[in-house]
Amino acid sequence: MSFGQGKERIQVLKGVDLQIFKGEVLALVGESGSGKSVTSLMAMQLITNGLENMDSGEIWYAHAGDRIALHELTESQMQTFRAKELAMIFQEPMTALNPSMTCGAQVCEVIQHHLNLSKSENRARCIDLFDAVELPEPDRIYNSFPHQLSGGQKQRVMIAMALSCNPKVLIADEPTTALDVTVQKEVLGLIKSLQQKHQMGCLFISHDLELVREVADHIAVMQNGVIVECKPANELFAEPTHPYTKALLACRPAMHKNLKTLATVSDVLDNPSFNIEDFYAQNELNIKQVDDKHQELYTKTPILELDALSKVYQDSGFFRKSNDIVALNKVTMSLYKGESLGIVGESGSGKSTLGKCIIQLENQSSGSIKFYGDSVKKLLELDALAFRKAIQMVFQDPASALNPRLKVGVALVEVMRVHSIGISNKERRQKAKELLSNVGLKPEHYYRFPHEFSGGQKQRIGIARALALEPKIIICDESVSALDVSVQAQILNLLNELKETYSLSYLFISHDLGIVKHFCDRVIVLNQGEIEESILAQDLLTNSKSAYTKRLINSLPGITSLP
Repeated sequence: MSFGQGKERIQVLKGVDLQIFKGEVLALVGESGSGKSVTSLMAMQLITNGLENMDSGEIWYAHAGDRIALHELTESQMQTFRAKELAMIFQEPMTALNPSMTCGAQVCEVIQHHLNLSKSENRARCIDLFDAVELPEPDRIYNSFPHQLSGGQKQRVMIAMALSCNPKVLIADEPTTALDVTVQKEVLGLIKSLQQKHQMGCLFISHDLELVREVADHIAVMQNGVIVECKPANELFAEPTHPYTKALLACRPAMHKNLKTLATVSDVLDNPSFNIEDFYAQNELNIKQVDDKHQELYTKTPILELDALSKVYQDSGFFRKSNDIVALNKVTMSLYKGESLGIVGESGSGKSTLGKCIIQLENQSSGSIKFYGDSVKKLLELDALAFRKAIQMVFQDPASALNPRLKVGVALVEVMRVHSIGISNKERRQKAKELLSNVGLKPEHYYRFPHEFSGGQKQRIGIARALALEPKIIICDESVSALDVSVQAQILNLLNELKETYSLSYLFISHDLGIVKHFCDRVIVLNQGEIEESILAQDLLTNSKSAYTKRLINSLPGITSLP
């Protein structure tokens, strides 16, 4: 399959052969851009002019004892197969759901189109579906709009919609990527149980091999539009044969080891003799090295101190009683020079609010924030630009954090000009190109727009923009959560290198304890706006006292349950 015209035509799928059987889960795994989602969209015939883009090949579906060539169907014919025979759960429920319609209305629309039930029967089926996917208060969810639900609840609505017409094949495209670990585990378990109950064939798409290990019967690994390896899940993990499969397995942080750096895909592919155990031996820090580092860190004076920090969002209306939301409740913590401090917790625990309060994108309701011993409020009054320069933030979604109308270099020069860094635009342009090189990009990328970069490259640009101001602290708010495992490894290695080069301190906000344990020196666990536990990262698996922390750890793929 190819996109484009003439000399610019690019082949994105190359001889892909896949089979999905009744009651089987086939996982399709690979990096961003490998062709996973295109494969699923072609199966559903959701790509405009899909037949024109197909260079060769066929898509067959077994139906009523016959074989249907889906690639030969017209759009109107294909509509009779979607939802009733083949259904899809999309990666991002917020964009897949219509924000102007209630959740119940959207599911009922699908049911009405295919099953032609009465209005009362339609509503009853929708409520039953919401109950089946374990949504709380199905009647309330029925009348709720998407923005009124959490990420996990929106994903469950999408699952209910996909199951509404009892499909024979379910395609799940990265259904848990942006969810926290506990919700991710619940959604995975839900999809697996419903798939087994209805004996559906399932194509489960992900970039994370450890994640699909828990749900897949067979795993197909895709690289650059080619299936490089396909075998039963147990066999693939026990004895991966293709270097790319080995590379994906090597990229994930090892929970039971303290590593200086993570392996990347290029480390494995560029070295035919690569051995993961040898890599661990060369990069593992011993306990004495870790203890010495902490001794050096925590004998210093903190550079950032929070004392009894609280944030309350007032939620009041004309026709209902005020219902204030306590996002942070008397949070007290410190950050030291050269430290990487992890902030973890489920969605809604207050992690992002904490970061926004520190940089004063949100004003705290009570409590104090001190930077080098001085009140942040006072610093903002005396010299707001100096404070903004000292503490920078790398946001979760780099696409929305970058101005699509500005070339990357212009965006970097702009922040330097505002903060009077450099004596001329020529000097700033030169520094911008050096920053791009420092984060693993090329100087010529200066002249490109954000849409010309991958997700990992855009995140590197966000890091370069933060570094442009030579800050003392960088707050990383879920800055690697939406990236595939290979790009995650590259970004984490980069952040560690930059910490040494620029003497940085990090406040690393994440819901992924595996990444936090690898990257951070110390971890603070937030639960409903309060500190549940503060613990050294090296002790996270062995010495956690909080039941809540243990629940987060047990939700990680590949972790044996803690007592």
